[in-house]
Amino acid sequence: MAGSKEITGKIKSVENTKKVTSALEMVSASKIRKSQDLMNATRPYARMMRRIIGHLGKANPEYRHPFTIEHEGDVKKVAFIVVSTDRGLCGGLNTNLFKKLLGEMRHWQEQGAEISLATLGKKASAFFRNVKVEISTHVQDLGEKPQIEDLIGSIRTVLDAYRAEEVDRVFLVYNDFINTMAQTPTVDQLLPLPETDDEEVRDIWDYIYEPDSETLLDTVLVRYIESQVYQAVLENLASEHAARMIAMKNATDNAGELIDELKLAFNKARQAAITQEISEIVSGAAAV
Repeated sequence: MAGSKEITGKIKSVENTKKVTSALEMVSASKIRKSQDLMNATRPYARMMRRIIGHLGKANPEYRHPFTIEHEGDVKKVAFIVVSTDRGLCGGLNTNLFKKLLGEMRHWQEQGAEISLATLGKKASAFFRNVKVEISTHVQDLGEKPQIEDLIGSIRTVLDAYRAEEVDRVFLVYNDFINTMAQTPTVDQLLPLPETDDEEVRDIWDYIYEPDSETLLDTVLVRYIESQVYQAVLENLASEHAARMIAMKNATDNAGELIDELKLAFNKARQAAITQEISEIVSGAAAV
């Protein structure tokens, strides 16, 4: 059994760790509300954009925008826009997301397709750099209030590659915020524009375009992709704070249990030392 001095040192170390995890838990708890408010404020816009694009995908048959056209032949290259966190200590949030992405990558590689990644967040860049896969563009340090202007460069790089038929599929990978206890790794197809499940979009009808459909659609569709990526970043940010709050709470609870166990071990060691001293005194007295 470890000595009393050694156990006392371990108790102090675990108590210091507990203070850190408790502080991180409180910080995440304060930030999660702000990130949720920001996420919920943009959700209606993202959903309405999705519905409008669903209409546009079935409208104006005399002109087909490149983003609505599936490239002919086999899929030769697939691009993934991966949204991860910049910091750790958020449980298995990034790990679960990367596992799902690796499964998707394996699926396309088995069909002979090459893989290209656009990573948003330090964790994705660090992880997939070790996987030895092409990273076409990278953005990090988006902060607590991400700005869409910081994402446009990476998004446009992927869109230009699809327009030039250098990429045949584009997917968005992120953690979808369900609630504080649940965040789901999600893979959404961005390009070519997937068919919508909205019942209201099933009726084929058209818009009146001004000045012309080509100019307007090019602007709207690019804005749509940007809004979906931006919403994914906000969903992932809320998921990060929720996952970190839960992870730090569990760490704090585990530290408390470990301290209790160490204190019990300390008391046992102290009692053993006292018993030994008494035995030595009694033995000495008997010898006299």
